[in-house]
Amino acid sequence: MSTRKSREIERNKAMAMLRLLIQKLQKGLSVSAPTAPDLREFSREEVQVPDDVSEGHFAVLAVKGEETKRFVVELDYLTNPAFLMLLEKAKEEYGFRQKGALQIPCPPEELQKILDDRREKTFLPL
Repeated sequence: MSTRKSREIERNKAMAMLRLLIQKLQKGLSVSAPTAPDLREFSREEVQVPDDVSEGHFAVLAVKGEETKRFVVELDYLTNPAFLMLLEKAKEEYGFRQKGALQIPCPPEELQKILDDRREKTFLPL
């Protein structure tokens, strides 16, 4: 299978995972805050996305005690088993009632290692 084709498959998987995550977040928000507005009502102009978060990326905060670090992560990481484990930990600790940026309960070094490991594997010769 070509590298381009496999990237396309991985991107499609990541998009499907993101859709599921958004659906779960919307369900969680509707259960915990019935008066919350429907996210589909917002136009693109009303949604404030930081300049450093480009298309195909999302922001995550790695939080451990007082130590917090912000990361901008590619959507492709939504198919990474290690990253998915961190999302599961976030669900267990925070539920779906988080406000603002997605927080993950782990030391920033742990998330950085996951991101670095994936990048190293991406650039290995075939």
